[in-house]
Amino acid sequence: MGSIVSVAAIFVVLVLISGIKILKEYDRAVLFRLGRLIGAKGPGIIYVIPFIDKMFKVSTRVVTLDVPAQDVITKDNVSIKVNAVVYFKVIDPNKAITEVENYLFATSQIAQTTLRSVCGQGELDKLLSEREKINMELQEVIDKHTSPWGIKVSTVEVKQIDLPQDMQRAMARQAEAERDRRAKVINAEGEMQASQKYSEAAAILSKEPASLQLRYLNTLSEIATENNSTVIFPLPLDLLSVFLKKSQENK
Repeated sequence: MGSIVSVAAIFVVLVLISGIKILKEYDRAVLFRLGRLIGAKGPGIIYVIPFIDKMFKVSTRVVTLDVPAQDVITKDNVSIKVNAVVYFKVIDPNKAITEVENYLFATSQIAQTTLRSVCGQGELDKLLSEREKINMELQEVIDKHTSPWGIKVSTVEVKQIDLPQDMQRAMARQAEAERDRRAKVINAEGEMQASQKYSEAAAILSKEPASLQLRYLNTLSEIATENNSTVIFPLPLDLLSVFLKKSQENK
């Protein structure tokens, strides 16, 4: 009889000891006692009454949720695939357990539907050029839906937008045409500036004939240096005019 009592005592002691739980710094234990919510406990050592209390462990660390690629039709009727990543954390463990059955699955579903909805309301150019604005809008909408569950969505980032092959080729042609247009504009602006400088130089040279002759000599010198050729330089008539006048006076 005494051995049975000893075994029973040992069993009771083991059961009581089994109720001791140690929680890490980032873990919280949501306790239910006979079906009623007691509240979140931890971190550190807590005690769970065996057979009476039921514990649900919740992590308060930031969770990285990968949103799979979603088929989206944009406002301008372009079919694309968009995937994203959501960063969130549990700020109220009690709500995360009592307000939703599985907060991880529920947040994933909300993120997928919101991604399709927000991206489908904009045009393709907006999605490609205003990525930061789209991220902020996604974060606000998802956080609004998950806030009653005790979940705070801190960041949402659109990772990749996959375009159809024909759309990629069309955008490549558009980009090439834009580059050609810019090159032609730059070339035209250069020609206009050069013509203005030539016009100014011609006006200056027309006022000073001597400078025109010096420019002419400089050009001949450059030609002779580059081509290593002989240049026949005609004698200007201005130099002979003096001698012609004297010969006519002598006559």
